[in-house]
Amino acid sequence: MATSLSSVLDVHFTVHLSVSDTKKPNIIFNSPFRQYTTTKRGFTILCNSSKSSPKPSPEPTQKNPNLSDQLRTLSTTTLPKPTTHQNQLLSKPKSTWVNPTKPKRSVLSLQRHKRSSYSYNPQVRELKLFAHRLNDCDNSEAAFLSVLQEIPHPPTRENALLILNSLRPWQKARLFLKWIKTQNLFPLETIFYNVTMKSLKYGRQFELIEELAREMINNQIELDNITYCTLITCAKKCNHFDKAVEWFERMYKTSLMPDEVTYSAILDVYARLGKVEEVLNLYERARGSGWKPDPIAFSVLGRMFGEAGDYDGIRYVLQEMKSLDVQPNLVVYNTLLEAMGKAGKPGLARSLFQEMVESGLTPNEKTLTVLTKIYGKARWSRDALELWKQMSSKGWPMDLILYNTLLNMCADLALEEEAERLFEDMKGSERCRPDSWSYTAMLNIYGSGGHVDKAVELFEEMSESGVKLNVMGCTCLIQCLGKAKRIEDLVRVFGVSIKRGVKPDDRLCGCLLSVVSLCEESEDVDKVLACLQQANPKLFAFVKLATEEKTSFETFKEEFRGILSETAVEARRPFCNCLIDICRNRKLHERAHELLYLGTLYGLYPGLHNKTVHEWCLDVRSLSVGAAHTALEEWMGTLSKIVQHKEELPEIFSAQTGSGTHKFSQGLANSFASHVKKLEAPFRQSEQKVGCFVATREDVVSWVQSRLASSAATA
Repeated sequence: MATSLSSVLDVHFTVHLSVSDTKKPNIIFNSPFRQYTTTKRGFTILCNSSKSSPKPSPEPTQKNPNLSDQLRTLSTTTLPKPTTHQNQLLSKPKSTWVNPTKPKRSVLSLQRHKRSSYSYNPQVRELKLFAHRLNDCDNSEAAFLSVLQEIPHPPTRENALLILNSLRPWQKARLFLKWIKTQNLFPLETIFYNVTMKSLKYGRQFELIEELAREMINNQIELDNITYCTLITCAKKCNHFDKAVEWFERMYKTSLMPDEVTYSAILDVYARLGKVEEVLNLYERARGSGWKPDPIAFSVLGRMFGEAGDYDGIRYVLQEMKSLDVQPNLVVYNTLLEAMGKAGKPGLARSLFQEMVESGLTPNEKTLTVLTKIYGKARWSRDALELWKQMSSKGWPMDLILYNTLLNMCADLALEEEAERLFEDMKGSERCRPDSWSYTAMLNIYGSGGHVDKAVELFEEMSESGVKLNVMGCTCLIQCLGKAKRIEDLVRVFGVSIKRGVKPDDRLCGCLLSVVSLCEESEDVDKVLACLQQANPKLFAFVKLATEEKTSFETFKEEFRGILSETAVEARRPFCNCLIDICRNRKLHERAHELLYLGTLYGLYPGLHNKTVHEWCLDVRSLSVGAAHTALEEWMGTLSKIVQHKEELPEIFSAQTGSGTHKFSQGLANSFASHVKKLEAPFRQSEQKVGCFVATREDVVSWVQSRLASSAATA
């Protein structure tokens, strides 16, 4: 009987091994119906079918067939018949890596807690009412415990879990778990900690969640996927990114496979930390484990590549979504559009927006706001206006932020008429009435266009309608009035703004300084300086100090450093530019040169001088008119000394003023050209490049020698 059974079970297998590996694995069948996959040394061993047909057995002689005959019939009807191509696989099998030193990773489904079979519990209604009483009581521990003494039924496992799950404030959930532990009625399971952690997560209490996790580890209570997911997502919400990474790494060490929520959360953490390489490695590892990314994960990837301005990365996200047949939702499209804008790809953003609309999705306010910003930054006025027409004709949703973004875009692109129509639409809207930022955008438009009367009228309208004036609107209006030399109106607007609660900032103080540099009458200078004294007393005192000739350089230097230390970084260079202009207007040229020297010393003009072997360049595009004149004088003096010492010079000298589109260099080229002519410097306007003045080495040497000769003749 044993011999017959072994002969029948002699089944052959197709084994894919290398030629050098002749050692056969020992495989034991438990069931003839099961197909086994065994992996060894990275190779896949499949049990497909026998290479040869089973040996024929003799005809049965017994009336009742023995076990051998029964199995032979079963094998002939179940196993496939051998063919000539039996050794070839019909399809490429999926190989699975199994680490023999670690247990197999467990992938938990969305149903990650076992549910007990449903049975009617007549106590549910009373327990839920009792949970409501706990929710309504005071948050103090004494008040909570006093209510707990009136619990209607004994706190069994099911009753305790029902109450815990019904508690909304995180303080109550924490107190109830603490009370359950003191009762010691049943062993606490993972689900009790998970429910409490979920409540704590809504309260952003990461430290308490981590404390409970440490307690579970000490008490040898298993941390499952929900536990780790709660830890990681709460750490991310609380910006404890290092903690999120720490718990994720511990999760992997425990051989627990993350689910889609955890993967998306930890991808976001790595992306926020700027660890692009880690994000890509984790993404590939997760994909290899069978994880299919959801739209949230692709939003994370898109935002990460957008922050880095990586267009290739954005294309990679789009290709991955297409290959996995993942349809982008509105959140993904918004993220990718924003990423396109940061990567400087307005054309691709427009194409992506058209694709979104054609797919049947309706853009929301955020979509349109992002696209408007992209068009405004790229100065695509035609596309921006076309987008506005689409919004109106198709009835797409618009909110106040979108309206204000459109107004700011109109200000950047000098679209005054379009801005006025849009502003009137806002006035007629019930949901999107103009606010402080809407009026600020219009003040900026009128101020940039030099429409002083319209700007003042708008300011009066704000006062009548009760719209609060912000410091930005005040700055735009004062700048407009200063350029128009309407100093009386400027002083009045400043006084009204201060009374209405506007707190002057560095930008407003810089605007007042620029108006002082433009004033020609000493009376007007004193009026504006009185406003500056009210806005920034220390800056006012420094202006007085700088315009006194008896002030020593060391005292001046220390005071200037103190002013810069108390000034916002973006306002330091404008301050220095305006102070140089003020000193030059008062014929204090030596003090202007000292300011330029200190500004260069403190890093306010990092790109002022650029040197290569063949060319030396003076870049004054970030300077005011007076500062540019001072820089040219300083440079020519330095070149004179170099020529006198017979040091090596390059072939070309150039000065860059820009074409006049930069806010600090409007009209700078013409003024610089006039000063070059006044100094009789050997620079000429370049015919190939606007705003560029060039001179050769021979021109500079000849100019220096002629000046030396004239000085000697005069002496």
